[in-house]
Amino acid sequence: MATAAPPRVGPLLREWRRRRRLSQLELSLRAQTSARHLSFVETGRSRPSSAMVLRLAEELDVPLRMRNQLLLAAGYAPAYTESPLDAPRMTAVRRAVRQVLEGHEPYPATVVDRAWNIVDSNASLALFTDKVAPELLERPANALRVSLHPEGLAPHIANLGQWRAHLLGRLRRQIATGLDEALRALHDELVAYPCSEPEPDVAFPGPADIFVPLRLRHGSDELAFFSTVATFGTPLEVTTAELAIESFFPADAATATALRHPTPAQ
Repeated sequence: MATAAPPRVGPLLREWRRRRRLSQLELSLRAQTSARHLSFVETGRSRPSSAMVLRLAEELDVPLRMRNQLLLAAGYAPAYTESPLDAPRMTAVRRAVRQVLEGHEPYPATVVDRAWNIVDSNASLALFTDKVAPELLERPANALRVSLHPEGLAPHIANLGQWRAHLLGRLRRQIATGLDEALRALHDELVAYPCSEPEPDVAFPGPADIFVPLRLRHGSDELAFFSTVATFGTPLEVTTAELAIESFFPADAATATALRHPTPAQ
């Protein structure tokens, strides 16, 4: 049985360059090399040094995980380590994440990896997860699946069409900037979930709108949230580079009051 040939660094670099919409000349100028040398690298006529691979990857904004793949394809050892979040060397990362999560109480916050799997969260995320079927929360629970699955949060989202379009748009942009088939498969799964509401192609704002809110039915009330996403600024380790902390904030005074002073019914 024939096996697929291992990927070559030249075609991989060319694919990244095309995804970033750069010409060979533009990339060569940014990487301080010649367009001729870059052409030879992409066609396989010249083998780049490990330093050149990393320089090109930096200019192409290639994720650290994919930079390791480029190095392997060029015949070099990976440059960036990948450690489980519970590894001793990741203690500072875990502490920083917990500080952000706990400091965000009483508002929900969660940490996801590159595949949107939930890595950690604060206690207030129960406001969302208490409404979700238990099997969807089994590890590794996927934040997008939890949000859009018909047995997840979706039936409780008052503006499901708008919020679903927002989440799927974020995922498509993530796919467009990388080469991750697992994310494509996740997108195809999510698109197949039912949605009875229209999904706008473009979020056209109303006169008072400044963001796409998450509107959540909560008993007889409706809570409104917006979110921010934080990442580590200067990561040199794969797991750290792929963590994202999403923090939800009340989008109106009524939601802020409900979360700061919950009633027994809530």
